[in-house]
Amino acid sequence: VQLQAFGGGLVQAGGSLRLSCAASGRTFSRYGMGWFRQAPGKEREFVAAINWSSGIIYYADSVKGRFTISRDNAKNTVYLQMNSLKPGDTAVYYCAADRDYVSKNIHEYDYWGQGTKVTVSS
Repeated sequence: VQLQAFGGGLVQAGGSLRLSCAASGRTFSRYGMGWFRQAPGKEREFVAAINWSSGIIYYADSVKGRFTISRDNAKNTVYLQMNSLKPGDTAVYYCAADRDYVSKNIHEYDYWGQGTKVTVSS
């Protein structure tokens, strides 16, 4: 599976962005998908995850109520709608695929996209 994330950019605090992650391969619909982010000088951290059927969704506490993860298996794409953005959301955002299930654990993910940068100005 190859993943390509896009949709990042510069936005003012309080604004919105929608990230997309396009996947190649016919097995996308079986994979759990996650979004992670890495701010400068910090470790990569979990943001949100969704299982194959969209029946199980997880969010980090820091984004709960502001971010929404979703997927369209027909389009092999997973989305991250980000609202009420804060300067603390500034990071490179990565999408990832989990062959086995869905998890908040970064080490459970098998495939990674290249990342898209999100900058939130105050």
